[in-house]
Amino acid sequence: MGADLPLPVLKQNDRNAKRLIWSASVIVFIAVAFLTRVKLNINLGFSPNVFAMFNAIVNSIVALLLVAALLAVKSKRYVLHKNIMLAAITLSVFFLLSYICHHLFTGDTKYGDINHDGMLSPDEKLLAGSIRYIYYFILITHIPLAGIILPFILFTAYRALSGDYEKHKKLARITWPIWFYVAVSGVVVYLMISPYYP
Repeated sequence: MGADLPLPVLKQNDRNAKRLIWSASVIVFIAVAFLTRVKLNINLGFSPNVFAMFNAIVNSIVALLLVAALLAVKSKRYVLHKNIMLAAITLSVFFLLSYICHHLFTGDTKYGDINHDGMLSPDEKLLAGSIRYIYYFILITHIPLAGIILPFILFTAYRALSGDYEKHKKLARITWPIWFYVAVSGVVVYLMISPYYP
């Protein structure tokens, strides 16, 4: 792959890696599924919607990093590619924590709910128009892909960090477009729903 190829930093142990990656992925999935259904009525002293804005900024940066990493690997700058991807993974951890905080302190927001009563009146539906169908389409595709992307990211990273570059490359062809779509669609969802935040 070239002289710039990074040395493996993990000892390859597929059995332990699978156990660890699947355990972490299931724990994160259950934690997110549970905690996003809990609402804490605590006065933070600031709008908890700041977390959503932070999430959108992080998703934007991650999307840009994914493009930069792709360009780096295409130009055979493998160490740069590795560093960019590790930055994207690190930012995604912060995103996850912020995402949980946002849902813990705000609950759900319905698209078009101008008066914030949790229901859409006929007038609110009329005002929201057909754009809400576009919003729900993006949301419906975003949520399941966001739910399944973590093990893909972790397995792809593991293959690279353990020096199994052929398997890394094959997995990355699946992981990269899903992760990129999740990041970009997350920003679009935020831009569309944020006018209806209380």
